[in-house]
Amino acid sequence: MSEHLLLAPLLESYFRRCLTKQRNATPATVASYRDALRMLILFAAARLRKKPAALTLEELDRDLVLAFLDELEEKRNNSVATRNARLAAIRSFFHHVAAADPASFGVAQRVLTIPIKRTHIEVTYHLTTAEVDTLIAAPDAKTPRGRRDRAFLLFLARTGARVSEATGVNANDLQLERPHPQVLLRGKGRRDRIVPIPKDLARSPTTLLSERGIAHHEPRPIFVGARNERLTRFGATHIVRRAAAEAVAVRPALADKPISPHIFRHSLAMKLLESGVDLLTIQAWLGHAQVATTHRYAAADVEMMRNGLEKAGVAGEHGVRFRPNDAVLQLLNSI
Repeated sequence: MSEHLLLAPLLESYFRRCLTKQRNATPATVASYRDALRMLILFAAARLRKKPAALTLEELDRDLVLAFLDELEEKRNNSVATRNARLAAIRSFFHHVAAADPASFGVAQRVLTIPIKRTHIEVTYHLTTAEVDTLIAAPDAKTPRGRRDRAFLLFLARTGARVSEATGVNANDLQLERPHPQVLLRGKGRRDRIVPIPKDLARSPTTLLSERGIAHHEPRPIFVGARNERLTRFGATHIVRRAAAEAVAVRPALADKPISPHIFRHSLAMKLLESGVDLLTIQAWLGHAQVATTHRYAAADVEMMRNGLEKAGVAGEHGVRFRPNDAVLQLLNSI
């Protein structure tokens, strides 16, 4: 086996030079790609009964990568979207391999021919204003944890921030002076944005910072966990699920909805759309790279569609259905 086909040097050059220096990838992207490639290497080591350090690039061929992707779906029960995300990381690495090591071009090219799998586009769920308010009110405001939970839920609901954006907010990202309170959100792909915050949200972070003795100009996290460290994605999900479990007693309909931190983002987008806010403004608010991503909200609300039918004057009466008199056409019409 030639030296240039060793796996370790290519991995090192990919993460240290390609991702970090050349592409200036965010820490979140680096972590995601690292996890995907680590899983692939562990899968290959187990399948080939070799230590990870003994693997060569030639052994990470197209068939092995396909087997790895199948295991993600069949044994790990990952969604197609997760499978595609893992494949995107693998393809990114093999693009680097093809450019960095011409002798490996054939191996890389065969892996790069693996297509992205089509995924079913699910319904975008959202909550009503009353349901959002019930979730926010669920934590006990008499305890420090309850006040933290309420403030975090309120932040998600009023800003439409992603989980990583909400947990990444520091005290110095807030500007609470009147008349235009706002917050800086650090979005995906280094796309930062500033969004306005209403009065009720402006009060909550101020209370949290005051309790912890943090000044507004300090670069310290607003939302922290039990060990006074920055709140994690797992901790954020736990806050939302705990609030949902308590809120179901007040609004049983919440039990039938997939409650997660992201549903607050969907709910704010739908509320803005129903209020007449245009898609470009919603795109800027949510930090979408393309307006096509935002456009799905325009097709998500059945009530808005129903109102559109009424405004268009579309009648609800059914016309006479075509009834073919030919036997073949009757057969096709019945299918």
